[in-house]
Formats: sequence, structure tokens, C-alpha cells
Amino acid sequence: MSAAPASLGAFSAVWFCYFAAIGLYNPYAPLWFKELGYSTLAIGAIASAISWTRVVAPYGWGWFGDRSGQRSRGVRWAAGLSVAAAGGLWLWPDPAALPVFAVLLFLANGGVVPLSEAALSQQLQRGGLLDYARYGRVRLWGSLGFVVSVAAAGAVFERWGIRHFAMLVLAAFVLLWWATLRLPEAAAVNADDTPAPPVRSVLRRPAVAWFFGGVSLTVLAHTALYAFFSLYLNEQGHGSGVVGLAWGVAVGVEIVFFWAQGRIFDRLSPIGWLQLAAVVAALRFALTAAFGGSLALLLLAQTLHAVSFAAQHAACIAMVHRFFPGRLRGRGQALYSVLGYGLPGVLGGVAGGWIGERFGFTAVFWAAAGVAMLAWAALRRAERALAQEPTAS
Repeated sequence: MSAAPASLGAFSAVWFCYFAAIGLYNPYAPLWFKELGYSTLAIGAIASAISWTRVVAPYGWGWFGDRSGQRSRGVRWAAGLSVAAAGGLWLWPDPAALPVFAVLLFLANGGVVPLSEAALSQQLQRGGLLDYARYGRVRLWGSLGFVVSVAAAGAVFERWGIRHFAMLVLAAFVLLWWATLRLPEAAAVNADDTPAPPVRSVLRRPAVAWFFGGVSLTVLAHTALYAFFSLYLNEQGHGSGVVGLAWGVAVGVEIVFFWAQGRIFDRLSPIGWLQLAAVVAALRFALTAAFGGSLALLLLAQTLHAVSFAAQHAACIAMVHRFFPGRLRGRGQALYSVLGYGLPGVLGGVAGGWIGERFGFTAVFWAAAGVAMLAWAALRRAERALAQEPTAS
């Protein structure tokens, strides 16, 4: 199947708007809740509840997409419900109810990524395989949206205050909903496929089980970065300018990788990229732990984000595309969200917080390096299990 440029432009717009909305919400929501008088404990509880939505919401949306065959319509529904929840954040008069709307917002937008990934991979099939080049060119717009949103929102809040946060969140999700209106309607999700087996039969395959185990461990290691990197830099004596520079370098190399993905991705198999990403992640976090006081080495470690995250994500999408064909694809993408990001995010935040309190943030990054090597071992098992499967699988 060959996707028209207009179709890919629609997906690019959705990725840009979605990650712009996330780039607005995630960094600044704690500051907004603090401005409203919420305690640190309450803000942490809200963040934990939102993390749990990533455990339950994606699979429900993926099931809907597979069952109905209308993935683009599902993305529109998810975006529309997100607008309603964001409207509650801005318009509801009682601040005590705002955490409820925050949770509802993430239950709703939890459908955008798995359904969009499934619909996009359907559009980008080439001989039954994913067209890596065009996938990377679409996915990079999400990274651009995140960068633009974080920078623009920071400037707005610096000048006019955090009180405008909810209004901007609503505007961001309205733009997302508008972008979803341009998504193409796939004629028949799987008109040429035989009936798909139950998901459990796929998960029982050793290669699939080891794949998800390796991915979960890789993302668990990255939780040190997402939750504690900025705090670690502050602990090491770096100012906010260095924090912003370090994050900017990581997202910059991520964009470069997605842009060049079509020229380099075929040099390794997807499972090979996943193993390389795990080893590179271990190196990255070891460098971060060992040289936290050196700006040059910290920035060098951040350039490894191109492999530890961007290449890893592209390889995961390719593996999910292979393991979960046809009507299983939405649930496959949802399982990737749940097992790859939902559960590791919850566990990593708790475990990293405990390690950080007892031993300091340096220990968090040494632990992350060790977990990344466990991920490599699991992915080696996945590769061996794949080699033992029939070539038609």
C-alpha cells in the first residue's frame, strides 16, 4: 500500500499537535497546580494517577480500533474527548475537581498514539513491511512539536504567568482535534487479511514475550532520564540554562535520526537496533552518572538519545508491525504503550525516587545503566527465539 503525500501530511500534523500538547502539559502542569495551592504530595498523587492511565487507556482504545476497523475515527474521538476534558480544566469553577479532569484528559488522549501508529503503519506498508524512510519523516514532526511547544509556552508563562496554562492546553487540544479531521479513512483495515488470532496466542510466542520484556527494561532505564535528569543536573550545580541545553541536544539528535532513518535503518535488523539501543543506553547512563559535573561529557551522553530512544522507537514500531498484523495491529500498538511505557513509567518513578532518596541521583543513573544491560540480555533471547520461528511468522 502506498500512502499519498497528503495522507502523510495529515499524520505529520497530528503528531506535531499531539506532542505539542504533551510538551505544554507535562513540564508546566506541576507549576500550575502549585500556583493553585496544591501541595507537593497532591501534585505527586495527580502525576501518579495520570501514569496509571497509560496502563489502562491505550489497550481499550486499541481494542476499539481493531474491533471497529475505524482507527482514524477513533483518533478523532480521542481528540474530541480530550478537548472536552481540557475544557473542564479551564472552565470548571471548583479547583478541587481539576485533578479529575486531568485524569480524564489522559484517559482520552491515551488513544491518540496507538490508533495513529496503527493507522500510519497501515498506510506505510511496502510489501508487507514498514516503509522506514517515510515513517521517520512523519514521526520527526512529533519531536518538532514538543520542542516548539516547550519553548513557546516557557516564553508565554515567563511574560504573562502560569495562570494561562489551562487555556493554552485547551487550545492545543483543539488544534489536535482539527488536525485529526484531515486523517484519511482507511477503506477496510484488513480486507485482504485472514481472521486474526487472539492476542494471547501472539503473546505466548517466546520471541514476543522476550521482545516486550526487553522493551520494558529499556524504557524502565530511561525513566531515570525522564523523571530525574533535570533534578540530577541541579544537584550537580548546573543552572536552568544547562538543563534546557541538555534536553535540546537530545531532541535535536532525535529529529536528525528520524530524518535520516530511511538511509540507515536497513543496516541492521529491527531486533539488532533494539540490542544496540540497549547497549548505547547503558553507556549513556553510565557516562551521565560518572561525569555529572562535566558539561561536555553530559552533552556527549545526550547525543546518544538518537540511538537509545529514536532508533529504539523505530525498531519497536517495526517489530509490532511484524508481530501484530491486520486486525491485531491496534492492540499491538496499545500493548507497546502499556508494557513499553505505562508499567515501566509507574515502576521507574517509584523505584528511582526510592534510590534517589537513599543514595542520591547518581545512583539512579548507575542503576539505569544496569537495567539497560538486562534489557540487552532479554533482547538477545528474543533474537534467538525469532531465529527458531518459521520464516513466514
